[in-house]
Amino acid sequence: MPRILALAAAPTHGFSKAPAARLDLVAGLGVAGDAHQGATVKHRSRVARDPTQPNLRQVHLLHAELLAELATRGFDVPPGGLGENILTEGLDLLALPRGARLRIGAVELEVTGLRNPCAQIEAYRPGLLAAVLDRAPDGALIRKTGVMAVVLQGGAIAVGDAITVALPAQAEPLAPV
Repeated sequence: MPRILALAAAPTHGFSKAPAARLDLVAGLGVAGDAHQGATVKHRSRVARDPTQPNLRQVHLLHAELLAELATRGFDVPPGGLGENILTEGLDLLALPRGARLRIGAVELEVTGLRNPCAQIEAYRPGLLAAVLDRAPDGALIRKTGVMAVVLQGGAIAVGDAITVALPAQAEPLAPV
């Protein structure tokens, strides 16, 4: 059964987030006390372009399997190191379609798209940007740095909580948000 392996949040903008045993998620806003919480965009580059656009990046989920893969390539990345709020285990996040619903206890998240890794990841660990990108057999770019979601129903979540998935009737592939 998929579950939460680690949680993290940060009240100020930065690359990594501090570990937490539990998080409070607020419907329509995101992680309570996190710099990316809000109904409109909080990511600095997106705010600079249009601060009125909706925040489709309220919660960042990353699969622990990526951290294990990176470790085999010489990158020691701790939970929260890539700025994720929720580190999952046993859930193929990248295979989810847009609109997939994730239920964690009373909390419900809706997957909005892929996290697009940026140059900040290279400043965090030189060579890491190339390690989190790949190519599909058809040459399409694969972004491995997890998915973004919005909070549909809020509540508290904790390390170890189970995650269930409900797929939408119409499966649309994920794109960067």
